[in-house]
This record gives sequence, C-alpha cells and structure tokens, in this order.
Amino acid sequence: MLIVGEDFGMRVSVLASSSSGNATYIETPGHKVLVDAGLSGKKIEKLMQSIGRDLTDVDSVFITHEHSDHVRGVGVLARRYPQISVYANAKTFAALPKSVGKIPEDQLRLFDMGATLTLGDLDVESFGVSHDAAAPQFYQFHHDGKTFTILTDTGYVSDRVAGTIRDADAYVMECNHDLEMLRTGPYPWPLKQRILSDQGHLSNEDGADALMDVIGLRTKRIYLGHLSPHNNNKPLAHLTVASLLAQQGLAVDHDFHLYDADPAIADPLFVV
Repeated sequence: MLIVGEDFGMRVSVLASSSSGNATYIETPGHKVLVDAGLSGKKIEKLMQSIGRDLTDVDSVFITHEHSDHVRGVGVLARRYPQISVYANAKTFAALPKSVGKIPEDQLRLFDMGATLTLGDLDVESFGVSHDAAAPQFYQFHHDGKTFTILTDTGYVSDRVAGTIRDADAYVMECNHDLEMLRTGPYPWPLKQRILSDQGHLSNEDGADALMDVIGLRTKRIYLGHLSPHNNNKPLAHLTVASLLAQQGLAVDHDFHLYDADPAIADPLFVV
C-alpha cells in the first residue's frame, strides 16, 4: 500500500541472495513483482512481511533459470496466489524440477531471451548469461528513467552483457566465491571445476571486474549477491570488491555505495 507523503518511484528489496536461495522484490506505482522464488513459500511470505509488503499484491514472478535456489517456491506461490503470472522462456519452463509442482497453465507467460516486456509503468528487459542451465536469462527493470539490474549465476560477463547493463542506477552483482576459499575448501574437485568454469559463477574478483566495466555516472547503489556460504563471506567479498574498485579510481562510498545482500534477512526497501 502506498503511504501518503512517500517519495514513490521504483522501489526494490533484495529479500534473499545466496547460493542457498534467491528472491528480489520490485515495485512501481502500477506493479509489484518478484525476481525468482528460491526459498520456501512460507519464508518468502515472512520476508515480504518484514518489509511491510504482502504477496497478495504481487502480480508477476520472473524466473531466471531452473536451479532450485531460484525456483524452490515458485509453484507454491503460483498455486496459493492465483493473481501471479509466472514469466520465463520456454526452455526454462521445460526444465523446471518436478519438486516445483504444477503451475496453473493460465498463469504461465513466455518471455523470450533478449526481449523487452512492458507492464504498464514497468519495462522488463531480459538478457542471456553463461551458466549451466537450460537457457538462463536475467533482467533489467526500467521505470521513469531509472534502471535496476540483476546479474548473478554467470561464469563470465561478455561484452554483449556488459553493454546491455552499463550505467544502471542500481545493481545486484554476483560475488559467489573467494578463489582461495573455493580451491582449499571441502567441495569435490568436479564441483570446483564447475563453479570456476565459464558456465559457473563469478568470484569476488570477477564481480569487481564486471562492475569496473559497467558502473556509470548514474550508478548509486550496488548489492553484492549470491555469496556461497562455504566459499565466501560478506566482509571478505565487500573488502575485495571495494579495494579493487578503489584501485581503479572509482569513488566507493562517495559516488556510489556497496551493500551486502543477506541469505536470510531482507534488505530495506530503497528508491532506485
């Protein structure tokens, strides 16, 4: 509900972000949407309540890819809240795990990779990434001249993707792992190889490199997201990214601010 006197534009809350579960909430005066639903339905309901919002008002969920940390709760939410439309490309819908359960057919909406969808006062732009999923795509949200971009779950950031997402007002950028923690950690070697591959995940250093390429004069807020609980931690990711950006002369915590997305606590709503 819009509170009288609020300065209302496009508002965002990173509800949860880690390799254990992901969901982001975005609202404009005309629409309230989620990107991914990678936690249980009950957990997403509680996270929404913690920011003063309710799933009965959400009209759309945009799925990035079929891995469980992005879709665990999408079937439950769709069945429980029939007003929600579920958007994804055809290959992603076909690859959804059986554990998601049935999504009512009249709530399914195809959203092709590289397309832009207009929902009233919200434009949603999809772009493909390099990840070991059927057809992974992430999203940029445009409202009233402002842009919010989510980019996680990619092994590298191509020139094409960098050009698409350059100079957004706010980002969620993947910083999945610290290279040394991953190399010396408990994961079996094949899993380490997968994470390190071009279809895996961005390290802290990779995330910083990507940010160096896309930060623009408009950029004011960056969330470091999708951290691995086994191969990273928030202080290490923050220090690594902040240091590398500062070395390149970027004015961290002056021209823009870095924030650390949490796996279980929703970040407060902010105006993009």
